[in-house]
Amino acid sequence: MGKILITGGSGFIGTNLVEHLLGCPRGLILSADVNPPVNPQHVDVYRRMDLCDRETLTATLCSFLPDVVVHLAARTDLDGTSLDEYQANTEGVENLIDAVGAAGSVTRCIMCSSKLVCKNGYRPQYDEDYCPATLYGESKVIGEKIVRNSTKLKCAWCIVRPSSIWGPWFGVPYRGFFQAIARKRYFHPGSIDPPRGFGYVGNVVHQIVKLLDAPAEKIAGKTFYLSDYQEYRIREWADTISMKFHGTRIRAIPTPLVRAAAVCGDLAKAIGMKNPPLTSFRLRNMWQDTAGIPLDSMKEISGPLPYAMEQGVDETIKWLREAELISC
Repeated sequence: MGKILITGGSGFIGTNLVEHLLGCPRGLILSADVNPPVNPQHVDVYRRMDLCDRETLTATLCSFLPDVVVHLAARTDLDGTSLDEYQANTEGVENLIDAVGAAGSVTRCIMCSSKLVCKNGYRPQYDEDYCPATLYGESKVIGEKIVRNSTKLKCAWCIVRPSSIWGPWFGVPYRGFFQAIARKRYFHPGSIDPPRGFGYVGNVVHQIVKLLDAPAEKIAGKTFYLSDYQEYRIREWADTISMKFHGTRIRAIPTPLVRAAAVCGDLAKAIGMKNPPLTSFRLRNMWQDTAGIPLDSMKEISGPLPYAMEQGVDETIKWLREAELISC
């Protein structure tokens, strides 16, 4: 496979991908990120790089001369108040494409977008059927259009859209979900619990690696969703986690009380609390049916996935304990 450049290698998916590639060497790896690695074992393959710094970005690619680029770097939170705050997702994509062209060595690019180019519950009919509901989603739409319309990206490229991804090295919101269950502070919100599309990060890494290995004609110009094939419900997932921790299942809170708690979370956020346990936005997302992610093209490339949901829970709890993020 030659040299692999991973942008966003210090992020959640990036950290897991770097760890996998270091564990089964496939060539030289460079993890490029504006932030240092969260895993100290990745320091030797890390280089600081800001997507919005065109000059340094181009110099990095021209000196490393990667054969493959996996572009994961992005601003991913939903807290922005204008598109200008998501320049990494728009201007940064333009800068990366220019740098790839300047390097002249890249034969394959995997460009990471998001399922939030369409709002939760919306099922796109084709790749460019966009319907974002957040500024983050809008920024990812712009990034996808830049990739699709570029005349400078001469290599085989594809776009990937991760679903709701969880597992070791995660942060908001799913780390808090596991920690709340570990502390017996999680109660399922109401009786609404539709099927949802989730992805364990070990399966997502498997899917990315398969896209790296696939024949160019199988992936070029296509869009793939990254997700577990089997959908599951939040309460089913929470019960699995709780049984691992405590041998008991999760209890539910009546729906009217949940709605009141969400309003309290909205007020807390309005006065400056960064991540209230529950807000109306988060509640709507929890109650939204996100099943039906189109995965046929990904299944054709990646084949069976290595982890069932329960195995992913085991691996995640193991990591939380080793990282001393839970005490039980």
